[in-house]
Amino acid sequence: MNGETQQAERAADAWLVVAAQAGDRRAIERLVARWHRRLVAHGWRLTGDRAMAEEAVQAAWIDIMRGIGALRDERAFPAWAYRIVTRKTAAAIGDRVAGRALATALEDAPVPAPPTPEDAADGTTLRRAVAALPPGHRAAVALHYFEGLSIAETAVALGIPAGTVKTRLMHARARLRTQLEGESHA
Repeated sequence: MNGETQQAERAADAWLVVAAQAGDRRAIERLVARWHRRLVAHGWRLTGDRAMAEEAVQAAWIDIMRGIGALRDERAFPAWAYRIVTRKTAAAIGDRVAGRALATALEDAPVPAPPTPEDAADGTTLRRAVAALPPGHRAAVALHYFEGLSIAETAVALGIPAGTVKTRLMHARARLRTQLEGESHA
């Protein structure tokens, strides 16, 4: 997404948030339509389980709709919504894996099969390489590079310091570079 398109998308989201805060049902429906898939993708990146991600996002939408009136900066909606999904996902994992820490549960996520030569032609190689990253790195990469959130917004969405986001992105880029260069030499 180029810069102008991204700015237009953010402006549209901000307008929808203001309209939703005013009680406009159509604006709420459009906001859900625009964001639901991205929020589910974020939940999946954190859990590796589509059903758990869907459940967490459904619960998150309830909190988002209850709290949208108190959101002071409508431009903060993406980071705020991702943060709510992060919390709901953590709670879902905590419920499912009683007594286990979230980090331990996420580290056990399955690693996808290695890419095939045919994948390179359609960009699947990069997607698979990103999917093979540890969950924390995968989430940071997706929010920052795919969703266009700033370092600060990514930090808010993941509930971690900005410095940790930078470190995760640095390590993720290094790992991706190694993986993708190794494949180009194979």
